[in-house]
Amino acid sequence: MQKTITINLTPEGDLQLPLEIREQFSNGEQYLVITSENTITFKKATKLSWQEIREKRQLLGSDPNPLTNEEICEIVKEVRKEAAI
Repeated sequence: MQKTITINLTPEGDLQLPLEIREQFSNGEQYLVITSENTITFKKATKLSWQEIREKRQLLGSDPNPLTNEEICEIVKEVRKEAAI
């Protein structure tokens, strides 16, 4: 059953969720936040075993355009520079 509930964003940037919504979340579990033009959706993240991750990786096959070590180093430098700002 779909339900619409209004929540507030505090001046500190926190979402104030009603108890009935908070009770559906579990400590330590991860959730995906999916956004579109005017919608934000929380979805429980699926936990995969290492075997499932390996199987999914094998299904993808080889990358047809793999990055070179130099390209990877350049990306890391850019990210570190942005993080320092």
